[in-house]
Amino acid sequence: LAHVGNDTVEFFKSTGELLAFIGESVIAFMNLLRGKAQYRKSDLLLIIESCGAQALPIVGLISFLVGSILAFIGAIQLRLFAAEIYVANGVGIAMVRLMAAIMTGIVMAGRTGGAFAAQLGTMQVNQEIDALKTLGISPMEFLVMPRMLALALMMPLLCLYANVMGILGGMVVGVFMLDLSVIQYYNQTVNSVDLWNLGIGLFSGIVFGIIVALSGCMRVMQCGRSASAVGDAATSAVVTAIVGIIVSTAIITVLCNMLGI
Repeated sequence: LAHVGNDTVEFFKSTGELLAFIGESVIAFMNLLRGKAQYRKSDLLLIIESCGAQALPIVGLISFLVGSILAFIGAIQLRLFAAEIYVANGVGIAMVRLMAAIMTGIVMAGRTGGAFAAQLGTMQVNQEIDALKTLGISPMEFLVMPRMLALALMMPLLCLYANVMGILGGMVVGVFMLDLSVIQYYNQTVNSVDLWNLGIGLFSGIVFGIIVALSGCMRVMQCGRSASAVGDAATSAVVTAIVGIIVSTAIITVLCNMLGI
């Protein structure tokens, strides 16, 4: 019973810390909208470059392979009914609606969320965050808010790029393995994918970007002042981001089904 009680206390403590961190993030974002946030635009541009252009190769490779895998899996069943052409439908809807956003979110959680945790964790160890507080500069506005904003802006664009690469991967399988023509595959994809599917995928991308940034920054603000604490914070940030992405995917899927989208 004592163990269960301790777990319950830890759960409520973690929940309270999460809500407090989200509240501080909202305040920092409101200050940004009012033009009173303390941050450097050059830092924001560098973070955008790191989260955007530099992530294109890995996101493109993963999305291309995922699209190819979906096409292979679909072809195995659809061949039984001589309906290989519908591989284009399955790959297009799956990638545009959620798979591109999920895979991009997981890649960014490991690539960018871990990097955020390592960067800010090192600043925590070197007492740079304490120095910002001493100078009257909010770490939430100076460090956290630019990273959240950069990921929220870049994730939808990365999702669009992932959509294209995933569909291209499915097209390669359809053309070279299923004897479909490029025009057939293209027309089938265009007819099956609508704006609702695209909108759900882009909205999911924004949500996943915020989750990755929140996870990476929140764990660092809670970490200690040693090298091992920074490593633990980075690991915890990646795990928290991936779990958050999966949970939010389930919530978005249920809501879309309830709304009939």
